Amino acid sequence: DGRIWVPKKKEDAEAIRAGKKKPTDIPDEDRDFYLERRYPAFGNLCPRDIASRAAKERCDAGYGVGTGNAVYLDFKYAINRLGEDVVRDRYGNLFDMYQMISDDNPYETPMMIFPASHYTMGGIWVDYELQTSIKGLFAIGECNFSDHGANRLGASALMQGLADGYFVLPYTMQNYLSDQIKVKHPGTDDPEFDKVEKEVRDRINRLMNIKGTKSPDQIHKRLGHVMWDLVGMGRTLQSLVKAIAEVEEVRKEFYTDLRIVGSADDLNTELEKALRLEDFLVMAKMMAIDALNRNESCGAHFREEYQTADGEAARNDKDYMYVSCWKYTGDNEKPVLLKEPLNYQEIKVQTRNYKS
Repeated sequence: DGRIWVPKKKEDAEAIRAGKKKPTDIPDEDRDFYLERRYPAFGNLCPRDIASRAAKERCDAGYGVGTGNAVYLDFKYAINRLGEDVVRDRYGNLFDMYQMISDDNPYETPMMIFPASHYTMGGIWVDYELQTSIKGLFAIGECNFSDHGANRLGASALMQGLADGYFVLPYTMQNYLSDQIKVKHPGTDDPEFDKVEKEVRDRINRLMNIKGTKSPDQIHKRLGHVMWDLVGMGRTLQSLVKAIAEVEEVRKEFYTDLRIVGSADDLNTELEKALRLEDFLVMAKMMAIDALNRNESCGAHFREEYQTADGEAARNDKDYMYVSCWKYTGDNEKPVLLKEPLNYQEIKVQTRNYKS
């Protein structure tokens, strides 16, 4: 129902950013409905990766509003067509939240939205029974890699969770459980449990004893900026090489200057953050390595060196028709690439087209 736009004239965008004009001051003929212009077949309903990159392109070109990194989502046209009551029934909660945050009434003025990669594509490797490489550990829903794609639509995350939980797992987990009644499982007094417990305690004590000056949130924010700036919606060879080096710098800071307040023996949210951040550092480097390895643009993976003349993703099906599965071999070891070929039999592989 909403239409996305930025000012056609750069001076209008600059005036809005300076507070000299409001979006309602811009007449329709001076509004660039850029998604409708670029993708007439789908317009504002084009997939999130396409819409986000298009918004970023307009902002980078100087047409962004707000801080310069936003575009307008305007429901004026839907209100004129359907009436405010219908729009309120559909989006009332969303509009209320937006008004509480921004102090702007979205029924009267366009909402500002920020381009972003809505999802991280991929996830934990699973087999056709949704079992991970760890025997007995199943991963369902968004956390696994099986159904993710750059052209996912709203609520597909919910759909995957329902499909995995209701229709797949009940019929596959029993294959694993069928002989488990005969298997002796270790108890808390077994040496295997003692070994794992010691490893976890050693990890916690190592982090607690760094006693540096930076909180987990501070280091996490720095890592986020590295990923956003260098491994974001648009990546390049240079940015990815730089990202890998900068993630290593963040990692060094984490292990030399982290400060966790509180005690390891209490409920400690700062310790929880630090433990998750340690995992994020591994994943961040892995994401950059994976993007560097794939010399093409495909879906949400957009290498700026590999695009068509009109700025769309340029795939390389000849060399990259496979799923990249990376095997973790240790924090300081190189991950191993395992390729799973994509062999389509029932459908014809073709490039997405939202223009016609």
